[in-house]
Amino acid sequence: MSGSFKNQTITNKEKTMKKALLAVLSIAIAFTAMQPSQAQDQKVLAVIDTAINSANFSSIIHEVCFTTSKPMSCPNGQLFMEGPGSASAPWPKSINNGTYHGDSMVKAALATDPNLKIVFIRFADVTTIGNHRGDAKALTAAIDWVSKNASKYSIDALSISQSGVSTDLKTKQRVLHPACTDSTTISAVAQLKTINVPTFAATGNDRLTNLVGFPACIPDVIGVGAMGSPTQFEKATNTGPGLDMVALGSVAITKYNGSPTSISGSSGATVVTAASYVRNSTGQNFVDYINGLVKVVLSGVSYPYASK
Repeated sequence: MSGSFKNQTITNKEKTMKKALLAVLSIAIAFTAMQPSQAQDQKVLAVIDTAINSANFSSIIHEVCFTTSKPMSCPNGQLFMEGPGSASAPWPKSINNGTYHGDSMVKAALATDPNLKIVFIRFADVTTIGNHRGDAKALTAAIDWVSKNASKYSIDALSISQSGVSTDLKTKQRVLHPACTDSTTISAVAQLKTINVPTFAATGNDRLTNLVGFPACIPDVIGVGAMGSPTQFEKATNTGPGLDMVALGSVAITKYNGSPTSISGSSGATVVTAASYVRNSTGQNFVDYINGLVKVVLSGVSYPYASK
């Protein structure tokens, strides 16, 4: 994509109808960990990120993959794959490689709520040695897939701990990513909003005060920034227009190899915010949920604060 990725009204009656419809449509459709019909009584978070080894997570109920390059394709060698193992990828030797980002985001979500169920969508092109790149086209396709399948898998929220900005070649200034005006993404997020499925996305970690990354820049996306403390932003967090919520970016997890670590930045803040919503929401209108949250004042502005 242009610019690399740095990380990252419905009534209760209608909500009930969505769950009931799921039960009718998903009979006899089986997946590795559970059936979508079973998911209707679960709290389900969709996570779009790099890749995942679902064998390590009993919480993952479904997997999807979108890629843009055959040499860095989904496990089936194609640009799209769905079903068990779809979101896996070649794992790099360096445990600090960004391909492991998806593993960290799922662990951060489960650290917030161990009872969550996860639908994971891989959007990253990954080489045979495990190096990855993020492409806006694949990310747009992933968001669109969630909008079309949210009811089927009883998805309650979408978390995207990814953020992309561009650089003007003439001025060398950081500018909004071209995908911020992508009609497919705008429509998909709007569709999710109509069924009370909020989309949370990281504002990014570029130290920008005048803009946020893609897809936090999309209308109706909830842009999430990271706090370094209860009174300050993390220094790298983008705080431009599109920043809507905040959370502490630091989350204690284990790396893919089992060693302890602590993630930081708007990536962690985003998945914590999304997981907290799924855990705490009672099906009320999202605006009502936001209005019920504690507010914090950072740089003179009040923001809803999602705690773990």
